[in-house]
Amino acid sequence: MNENIDSVPRETRRDQMASVLAKYPGVDSDELADLLHWFKKEASALDVGLIASDPTLKAPYEAIKKDHIDRLNGADLFWVAMLVGGGFIALAVLIWSAL
Repeated sequence: MNENIDSVPRETRRDQMASVLAKYPGVDSDELADLLHWFKKEASALDVGLIASDPTLKAPYEAIKKDHIDRLNGADLFWVAMLVGGGFIALAVLIWSAL
């Protein structure tokens, strides 16, 4: 696994994100975008676990998780609608073919 992302060691990057997270919700839009990118694209399960288990980061971690990470976005809702719609179509075809 790649230990460096853009020449910054993983531990240093995690420490940077922990310091930004500690300021949440008082972060600017660039810091928030960087923090969300890190959580969604760069952070390993170990990184997230270490952040989540830090008692000083518990409240900001739960807040950012609730506000941004655990939310359903438009793409998620689209795929849920496609799956449900596909199920209804399959059921309709089965019923129609049985008649």
